[in-house]
Amino acid sequence: MNEVEKLTRELVRTPSHEDETEAGDLIEGWLRDETDAGVERDDAGNVVARRGDAELALVGHHDTVPPADGQVKNGAPTVEKRDGRLYGRGTADMKGALAAGMVAFRDADTSDVGFASFVGEESGGVGARHATENGFVPERAVVVEGSTGYSSPGAFDVAVAHRGRREVRGVARGERGHAGDADDDGNPVYAAVDSINQIRRYESPETCPEIDGEEVSLEGTATVTGVRTSDEATNVTPSRCAFTVDERTVPEGSLDLETVGVETEVVGEMPPMVCDDGGFAREIREAARETGASEYVAKPHATDAGWLASAGTSTVVCGPAEQGEAHTDGESVDLGALVRSERIYRAVLEE
Repeated sequence: MNEVEKLTRELVRTPSHEDETEAGDLIEGWLRDETDAGVERDDAGNVVARRGDAELALVGHHDTVPPADGQVKNGAPTVEKRDGRLYGRGTADMKGALAAGMVAFRDADTSDVGFASFVGEESGGVGARHATENGFVPERAVVVEGSTGYSSPGAFDVAVAHRGRREVRGVARGERGHAGDADDDGNPVYAAVDSINQIRRYESPETCPEIDGEEVSLEGTATVTGVRTSDEATNVTPSRCAFTVDERTVPEGSLDLETVGVETEVVGEMPPMVCDDGGFAREIREAARETGASEYVAKPHATDAGWLASAGTSTVVCGPAEQGEAHTDGESVDLGALVRSERIYRAVLEE
């Protein structure tokens, strides 16, 4: 068993869906024991290791979404190997990539590099935001979220842009009363429906940033994902009707909340990312192409790369997980891709 696989297994077996402390202890202890870097644990629980000025950093996160019933045995997360893949919660998102980054960071023969594992990525990037606001802003970063297989099966692609995410809550208010005496103008359900239909007519912005002479496409969306009234009785009009919007944002625009027609509140946001350094993106892709196919792609999901880019770090996303693996009941990662990612990360750090 190679070291990346062994470390991945250990990380996956360490639960981090409710409390990241134990996983953070494991990562911090390993980095202190295995590397000569300065290792810190900040107030949020992020683990950061630095050699010198850490101008280039590998960045991941060690929290996960809750495991499915089939991913737990005797109260602990499970990991198993089948057909050249590791199965278990966090194998793809993203403890496999985290293990590859840790080994690459240890073995890279270079200085002025860093490694960071954040908490709270699945909760809006709270760890990344805390770290950047408190001075962790390397010049360049590779976020090791999944990017494999976007352009073609098996390609270790480099995501040079991704959409952001904004969660919006809308609230329409009215007068609670008997349904038989209801007035349409006072029914908040109708007001909420009017706003929802307006959101359905929203023209999604699209942007095609050019990185290293090539264009990638990002298109925003706004989707209503839930509606709830303040009263469960079926013979009264409620005093309040609330709805939730999942918006995927792009740098060029987002839904104008003033036009929705009801009270709105942004309850969570992760910014989009576009790499601002074509030369850096090219270096990452060249390192990936030493091990096989690789293209520039745009990732549809928000990641901690958005917070790093917003703070001024030139950022790309490059990792072994394939699209559609994260958060699933059968989550898995290809062992060959893990080995490949460690080689790429080490080459990037040494370059």
